[in-house]
Amino acid sequence: MKTADSLIKKLKNKTARIAVIGLGYVGLPLAVEKAKMGFKVTGIDVNLKRVKMVNKGECYIPDVVDAGMSELVKAKKLRATRDFSVLKNMDTVCICVPTPLDENKDPDISYIRATTKQVAKYLHKGQLVSLESTTYPGTTEEIMLPELEKTGLTAGKDFFLVFSPERVDPGNKQFKLKNTPKVIGGVTKACSRVAQALYGQIIDNIMVVSSPRVAEMEKLLENIFRSVNIALVNELAMLCKKMGINIWEVVDAAATKPYGFMPFYPGPGIGGHCIPLDPIYLSWKAKKYDFRTEFIELAARINENMPEYVVRLLVDALNKQGKSIKNAKIVLLGVAYKKDIDDWRESPALKLFELIKKFGAQIVYHDPYIHSVKTAKNGKPEKSVKLTGALIKTADCLLIATDHSCFDYKKIIAGAKLIVDTRGVTRKFGEFKNVEVL
Repeated sequence: MKTADSLIKKLKNKTARIAVIGLGYVGLPLAVEKAKMGFKVTGIDVNLKRVKMVNKGECYIPDVVDAGMSELVKAKKLRATRDFSVLKNMDTVCICVPTPLDENKDPDISYIRATTKQVAKYLHKGQLVSLESTTYPGTTEEIMLPELEKTGLTAGKDFFLVFSPERVDPGNKQFKLKNTPKVIGGVTKACSRVAQALYGQIIDNIMVVSSPRVAEMEKLLENIFRSVNIALVNELAMLCKKMGINIWEVVDAAATKPYGFMPFYPGPGIGGHCIPLDPIYLSWKAKKYDFRTEFIELAARINENMPEYVVRLLVDALNKQGKSIKNAKIVLLGVAYKKDIDDWRESPALKLFELIKKFGAQIVYHDPYIHSVKTAKNGKPEKSVKLTGALIKTADCLLIATDHSCFDYKKIIAGAKLIVDTRGVTRKFGEFKNVEVL
């Protein structure tokens, strides 16, 4: 236990040197928070542009304050590099790399594998390795542990290995890294104890679970819970439309119950890095145990099909006005996956854009947060257009895909021929003949 106690002492007196691998939405805020607490932090990323921006004190993640980051760089508390060899001098290593799906929609943990190999090259006695990337249960112990122990070092004795899932919610002004509880699952109790000493420095509440597998599964549960409930309300929205019932009013009424109910609202689909992908990670792993996660897979299909349903609504709304979708002038409002952020990963708006284009419509988009985006994998980038009064009046339909707070909805409603609102944002202004709400 001397090795663990020695590292814990370094963490408590803030002399431990910290590395964060992957400086994206998870890694950069984590690196900044640790530097703010007085640690010397080195960020590692293969993206040269990111590395240069960090070293200039320039922020590319809105959730991190530029001024604070700049001061940390000037104080030499934060720096970035592409050189993995710096790991030989680091006491702790936090891995925050992407975990996407491959072309067959299977989990792609190649970034975790490649990073683990790099960490193993420079692994030394008394080092903590923490994986934060969302993945399937078993990744830490089945993939990372054997690779790291090839060095001859033993987890829990010579080095320490944990899974501690990220809980970043872009755009959330209430819950940031510090006040969002942190889950830790160590390979051994000593591993968890060391990780608790690290994260306890920057996060208010820590929950230690019995193993990495528990921590990996709980992260999937968090996002599958949202996926399933969003699918439920999306399916009810389709039924309510047929029955002539306002689903938004239904949810608002149900939400008055002070116990046993949590409101979820319909939309054009789900987006972001976690909610669309995490159910697939668990379903893939479940098949290894000859088990089908039918309920979870059904929810994923419902959510994936919502863009097609929205396009049908759009076609019907145009037809009611005697207008065909072919050659119709459509303005898509918002391509971010949620409001007031610049993240378009897995956004349903991208699928909406391509589906509407295939119908022969003239479609453009406006999003003040995202100036350029690729709606198709091999397509050319589309650029955001300016939302002028003339554009609002001449468009055959404005389709609200993302309910950014900065949109002037009163002006849009007053000037538009037709609006299809997939977010229910126009409801607060009343009911209008030119508005079709999901």
